[in-house]
Amino acid sequence: MGRFRVAGIGMASLSVIVLSSCVSGGSKPKHEDAQAQAAKVAAEAKTRKAEEQAAARVKANELGQIPVLMYHRVMKNPAPGDDLTPEQFRAELERLARENYVPITAAEYVTGKIDIPAGKHPVVLTFDDASPAQLTLDGMGKPAPDCAVGILMDVAKKHPGFRPVATMYVIRDLFGKTRQEEQIQVLEWLKDRGFDIGNHTHDHVNLRGKSQEEVAKQIVSMHNEIISLIKTPPVTLALPYGNQPKKKEWGLHGTYKGVTYNYKGEFLAGYTPAQSPFTKDFDPAGIPRIRSKEKVKNTDCAKFCSAAWLDWLKANPNDRYTSDGNPKTVAFPKFKAPFASPAFSARTLPY
Repeated sequence: MGRFRVAGIGMASLSVIVLSSCVSGGSKPKHEDAQAQAAKVAAEAKTRKAEEQAAARVKANELGQIPVLMYHRVMKNPAPGDDLTPEQFRAELERLARENYVPITAAEYVTGKIDIPAGKHPVVLTFDDASPAQLTLDGMGKPAPDCAVGILMDVAKKHPGFRPVATMYVIRDLFGKTRQEEQIQVLEWLKDRGFDIGNHTHDHVNLRGKSQEEVAKQIVSMHNEIISLIKTPPVTLALPYGNQPKKKEWGLHGTYKGVTYNYKGEFLAGYTPAQSPFTKDFDPAGIPRIRSKEKVKNTDCAKFCSAAWLDWLKANPNDRYTSDGNPKTVAFPKFKAPFASPAFSARTLPY
């Protein structure tokens, strides 16, 4: 009995010795861990330097201004105002393509998901009121050649890299469709092709002076309708007539009859380029848009419509958003660092 106990103790001791030896032999020496860490730091520094050099080569400025263009109907013989002829609309898109703009959606813009090639400039194309002049589909799902979307698709075919996407700010008159099946059909067509569906209130009501409940009712009514048709909630709101409610935050956040909306952006109707979402100056509750129109003497469009602002951005390239081609970084000259939003500090790439 005594010999068995001694043997047991001996076996247990031997197991401990063997286990200790395995643990000791399996771990790396401290100097090897230090070398691996140093190699990792050096590789990261090398990658960072290469990213800075790439950004510098294209003069990236992702704190620069972005034109958000506002369109209504595209039609022959438009009345004076916000509408354009097909020729005018096509000419502006052709200009944007020539000047290295790439369309992004309003949702991509406000959430900072701007993924365009190096050296290119984002532009947000927005359409208000969901008119048939913006999109009319034939029986096979092909857009009419002279509707706005048809022209956009055609220009994109001729200019590879010019994304045929836009944000459609819809009201209850959904592209002239009255049957729910037809409404689903047209909204799904847009969604499947990367278009963004935004809220423009149910009845296109001027929200200025309205109560908080009335504002929320208009927004929630259209919010619910969009979700019922395509199951995708809108991300942004375009204010009818560009008029903010008594408290501008009501356009972003609210509740009506148990339904809550939390939007990432609220768009106005004019008159300047918008701030980069990566800057301290970006105000999601008051994003300006530019009315699409040629320069017209003795009118606001001489300075504040799209032709004038595109001229200004071309003449002032250091103030325009230029991409570094890497959606994971926010690149800009070090000189502009004071304007960068702290919210994106983990992504900043000053050079």
